[in-house]
Amino acid sequence: MPFEHDTPFLKSLQIQVRVVGALLMREIVTRYGRENLGFLWLFVEPMLFTLGVTALWAGVGLRHGATLPIVAFAVTGYSSVLLWRNCATRCAMAIPPNMGLLYHRNVRVLDLFITRILLEVAGATMSFVVLSIIWISLGLMEPPSDILLVLLAWILLAWWGASLALIVGGGSAHSEMIERIWHPTAYLFFPISGAGFMVDWMPPRFQEFLLWVPMVDGVEMLRDGYFGSAVRTHYSAEYLTLCCALVTVAGLGLVKEAGRRIEILT
Repeated sequence: MPFEHDTPFLKSLQIQVRVVGALLMREIVTRYGRENLGFLWLFVEPMLFTLGVTALWAGVGLRHGATLPIVAFAVTGYSSVLLWRNCATRCAMAIPPNMGLLYHRNVRVLDLFITRILLEVAGATMSFVVLSIIWISLGLMEPPSDILLVLLAWILLAWWGASLALIVGGGSAHSEMIERIWHPTAYLFFPISGAGFMVDWMPPRFQEFLLWVPMVDGVEMLRDGYFGSAVRTHYSAEYLTLCCALVTVAGLGLVKEAGRRIEILT
């Protein structure tokens, strides 16, 4: 039996979509302004970061001990970093500057996090797509070997970034220490995130350890889709999915508790 247009579920969904849409527009204007490039900075900023790293690697002739194209290697590596790092960083301490919005009946703490996660995922995705198109057009990158695998890997990496964002955002609502701890933690995660190496290049005794880091599985999966049989990859999509699900549940719990605390305070 089809849903009626006036069902409570559809009404709630419509309200949720409108709230998130309004928050998105507000966040874009607040963060990027109306002048010059405006909202284009949403993807230009991460694109410039990835472009700079790619140019640096190519300029100094790094080869990482392999014959992989340096441009494709850098783009797939550093674009993935932007997903998990920026999502969590933007959600840290996201509540205090937006406390006034929570006085509106339909705005919840989760909406603030969803808004920032969507913006960061959109920016990193647009950067990744635009850079790939540019480099492929210039002949510096080959098209992906398996576009569907690339898409699946990107979705899982985005999910991982979103789940981390809920943990960091929800946790920072309970203690500012979470926000302070996250920044050095992100720097510590970076060298072992898989952005700058392939698992197969590592000594066998380290490979199993590295595959316990969820980002490594995601990046290996992404490069498997890009390079195909040109590389030997190690990853478990099932393990990454399980990690995303568990961390998401934990993050939602923290966000829900943060919402309750704010309701009591207000």
